[in-house]
Parts: sequence; structure tokens; C-alpha cells
Amino acid sequence: MLDRTQVDATIYRVAIASFTHYPDKHLKEPGYIVDEDLDWCVRPLRHLPQEEREQLRAQILNLITDPTAGRQAFIKHLKSLSSET
Repeated sequence: MLDRTQVDATIYRVAIASFTHYPDKHLKEPGYIVDEDLDWCVRPLRHLPQEEREQLRAQILNLITDPTAGRQAFIKHLKSLSSET
């Protein structure tokens, strides 16, 4: 289970990473790889089982790189993992 601060931190980090990502970011910022943003986004989830973290990581990658990706289901699922729902 996650506590509310971990859920909020993850939502915030995914929003920032999504907002600041653009397709040519790796060209404009040499050395940048999306995995840096992914690692930062999933850090609050480190206490979840590995399988759950990997599934969320895949969803987060999609949310970062696809501006049309729906976020409501992700947020709802993340909140369902909280002990404070």
C-alpha cells in the first residue's frame, strides 16, 4: 500500500514530466533520456511489488510521451493503491 503523500508525489511528478517532455528533447538536451524522468516518477512507488511497479512504469512512459493519453484511469488506479482512500 501507498500513503497519500506517495500517491500525490507520483501524480505531481508524472504531470511535470509529461508537461516538460517533447519529441526532440534528447536532441535539444544532449544526454537526456526519458528513463531519467521515469526513474524520478516511480521513485515514490519503490515500496510496491516489482510487478506492480513495472506495470505502472509502462503506463507512466505512455503518459509522458503521448500528450493525448488519458490520465484519469491512471490516477484512479494509483489512488486505489493508497491506504487512505
